[in-house]
Amino acid sequence: MFYKKQKIGKKWYPRSFTAGTYDTHDVAERLAQMSTVSKGDTYAVLQGLGEVLGSMMEHGNSVKLDGLGTFYLVGNANGRGVDTPEEVSPRQFRRVTVAFIPEYRRAQNRSVTRRTIVPEHLDWTELDGLVR
Repeated sequence: MFYKKQKIGKKWYPRSFTAGTYDTHDVAERLAQMSTVSKGDTYAVLQGLGEVLGSMMEHGNSVKLDGLGTFYLVGNANGRGVDTPEEVSPRQFRRVTVAFIPEYRRAQNRSVTRRTIVPEHLDWTELDGLVR
């Protein structure tokens, strides 16, 4: 992982950022290496995943994928309040976004012990220059 130094007000903070992007082909290739499924078949499944998730969520459901996490839709009506309960309507939603909760495990004391898609150990590398 990479970070740069960033000044906010009078204080300095590290700001994380990504160095690049893996695409669907990269994910399909890695999954094919880990399984008995071909890269082409894996790619085809990944290509359809967004449409399938969207279709499932549009009916008011969340979608939990084991080992990954839970996806669900969130309507945002910020700044579009009304004066009475009778005026509340779906037309107030400005946009809909997808929210994601990574899968996690809890210890016996109920504390979170592991998030499956967050690596247990990260090596941070500073890159020179300020982020504006």
